Amino acid sequence: MKKFIETIRNIYKIEELRKRILYTLGIILIYRLGSYVVLPGVDPNMLTNLQNQSSSGLMGLLNMFSGGAFSHASIFALGIMPYISASIVIQLLGMAIPYFQRLQREGESGSRKINQITRYLTVAIVAFQAPAYIANLVSQVPATAITPFSAAVTHPPVYFWVSSTIILISGTLFVMWLGEKITDKGIGNGISLIIMIGIIARLPSALAQEFVSRIVETNGGMVYFLVELVILVLVVLFTILLVQGTRKVPIQYAKRIVGNKQYGGVRQYLPLRVNAAGVMPIIFAQAIMFLPLTLVGFASNSPSLSGFASAMTDFNGFWYNFTFFVLIILFTYFYTAITINPSQMAEDLKKNGGFIPGVKPGRKTSEYLDNILSRITLPGSIFLGLIAILPLFARLIGVNSAFAAFYGGTSLLILVEVVLDTLRQVESYLLMRHYDGLTKSGRIKGRAGYGAGI
Repeated sequence: MKKFIETIRNIYKIEELRKRILYTLGIILIYRLGSYVVLPGVDPNMLTNLQNQSSSGLMGLLNMFSGGAFSHASIFALGIMPYISASIVIQLLGMAIPYFQRLQREGESGSRKINQITRYLTVAIVAFQAPAYIANLVSQVPATAITPFSAAVTHPPVYFWVSSTIILISGTLFVMWLGEKITDKGIGNGISLIIMIGIIARLPSALAQEFVSRIVETNGGMVYFLVELVILVLVVLFTILLVQGTRKVPIQYAKRIVGNKQYGGVRQYLPLRVNAAGVMPIIFAQAIMFLPLTLVGFASNSPSLSGFASAMTDFNGFWYNFTFFVLIILFTYFYTAITINPSQMAEDLKKNGGFIPGVKPGRKTSEYLDNILSRITLPGSIFLGLIAILPLFARLIGVNSAFAAFYGGTSLLILVEVVLDTLRQVESYLLMRHYDGLTKSGRIKGRAGYGAGI
């Protein structure tokens, strides 16, 4: 406790870090307040059906990603997921289209162009999703709940659809802008923090619901609740081990002769993470799984789509979880491939006079590192997929759906990854100012080094 208080004091002493933390908290406050601003013309007191619809299942997960904005018919109802979907598309195009490959090699200027294209694509995606959300909203609330600028109407007029679509597009772009501002002037990755805050906002109510449901049971409900908490802690610890797991590849620098003195090679290690892709495969896979839900909003009466849509929106179904599991494995390999370049790593070692003992520099080193990455990525991706579908098993044994979402799954992985990454950045400020780190060892394994940066 004493060390914790001393660490807080050290954080306060560093003016830049203090300003960044306060700035981040201010942006988060704006985001949370905006989540309760209801679309103009919608009566917030008549959203019971919408809130019940988004209390569980895939709708519940979408509501959790938006921090409850989805169920409140908020201007931020679609959250940040359209931007994530746009990022997925752009990164996939970067593997197939020469124009995007050229932009990726142009450094800072290329990144700015890619970000601009991603924003335009985000607008297109939200323009597609917003009418589906409004259609669902109209079907879930009473006719008297929508009173745009006049008396109640049976069918919302065209200007309600147009104005709400524009507001939802603006809301998503504003949330995206808030995330970028956190990244630039705050602490941590802004987009990831916004997703994490939305998830954390749902935790207190989920915990309270599970506690109430267990306390009314007469056959050892509280014992079950305590066991659930213990299991939750164990799952969190296992997730942290997965996120921080590394494989150390020994590196030795060539001998140097200075004057008449010969200095031997210095042995160091190149840490390759078991889960180099971090949380991005989960976010990517989840964004893909949201697509059928969007299509249902437009084609709910289509017999050809209903079977597929039914399977892909059944949160407890086999095909939904199997597809989710496979997508996570595929995206783990994909994201690892685009963030870690064994050829570049081998070239950097060669330029700095380094080598891996027993492996020739250059192409052989690149092949060796690629083999190591392939071997450690497979178990890492499988464990990542298993953690992602753990909430299914929690629900099958009777855990509340809202609380079960924290037994692994997208929620827990994002929470652990983003918290560790943010703490690593805070710790780097402390260590640069010669203060003790946040841990006894002074090192938190975040997303530093190769593969860093969501």
